[in-house]
Amino acid sequence: MAVNFISVTIQKPESINLILGQAHFIKTVEDLHEALVTAVPGIAFGLAFCESSGPCLVRWSGTDQALVELARNNAYAIGAGHSFLIFLQNSFPINVLPVIRQVPEVCGIYCATANPVEVILAETATGRGIVGVVDGLASKGIEQETDITERKALLRRFGYKL
Repeated sequence: MAVNFISVTIQKPESINLILGQAHFIKTVEDLHEALVTAVPGIAFGLAFCESSGPCLVRWSGTDQALVELARNNAYAIGAGHSFLIFLQNSFPINVLPVIRQVPEVCGIYCATANPVEVILAETATGRGIVGVVDGLASKGIEQETDITERKALLRRFGYKL
């Protein structure tokens, strides 16, 4: 059986965060939706799930129509069975990852980022599977003392450190 490797670049505005993961059941859409709205009241998100049996549809939900459309289009482009994609606006993955991991059918998370993302896929005659992701850019150097100071200041500006 032949395996072809392909790359799909996730299309999104620079300011939008995403979470890419894998789950195993059609109720993933409802369970992820419930987890997100209970984790952050008023959260703006769109999510899509690639069903891998039966009609093999991209199932979707969300609270923001533009983010839902973004999730549906990108999930369809990825087309890997049981993968899910969540786009977040005005919140960060760190705020919702714990509740997402607690959804019983979630198997794993590939990435959670606002960076540019390429999804590396293996494609066979039966379908596609996610091999991994390229999250962001290659390292350009090693952190220096001034970079450490800026990193610590940034975390405090975001409210993640005192």
